[in-house]
Amino acid sequence: MKHKETPISTIINHLSEKEGKWFAVYTKYKCEKFVVEQLAKKGIAAYVPLITKIKQYASRIKRNEVPLINCYVFVKIKKDEYIRVLDTQHVSMFIKQRQNLISIPEEEIILLKRIVGEIEEVNALNGDIYVGDEVEIISGNLTGIKGKLVEMEGKNRFVVQLASIGFQLSMIIDKNLLRLIRKRASLL
Repeated sequence: MKHKETPISTIINHLSEKEGKWFAVYTKYKCEKFVVEQLAKKGIAAYVPLITKIKQYASRIKRNEVPLINCYVFVKIKKDEYIRVLDTQHVSMFIKQRQNLISIPEEEIILLKRIVGEIEEVNALNGDIYVGDEVEIISGNLTGIKGKLVEMEGKNRFVVQLASIGFQLSMIIDKNLLRLIRKRASLL
């Protein structure tokens, strides 16, 4: 039995000749900041969301800025910059949905920037999302962001799913800053 190929004409490609759009590229592990520097030297807009991790040693405390999402760098490019991004050291490939090169909405990049700027404890989750109530943040820089509330070990976690890049972000938010939108569907 032959594997059915997707016709080239049905493959989606959001690259534009005139307008720069955001895409995610996969990088070598622990090379995200280096890749951003290399892309900047080429005049290509690149972004990696960074969070501060604190490690305490016997004699000192060390602060490190580490990527929120390992091995991902976001680039804002036009069609003619595609190959230059791939030719950058430690860039493996563009992240695609099947064979489709789908752009990331500007709003999701802005959301990432807001999240890493205000919330200190943020972790990327690769696993399944826990079922919970749908809520909205009603105060602070993240006002209007919607997601699912998950209780874990007595803490409230607010989960924001960024559908375009396929990750979920979990952060600790005071329950008083949340408004219930919809009760979770009962499990039968």
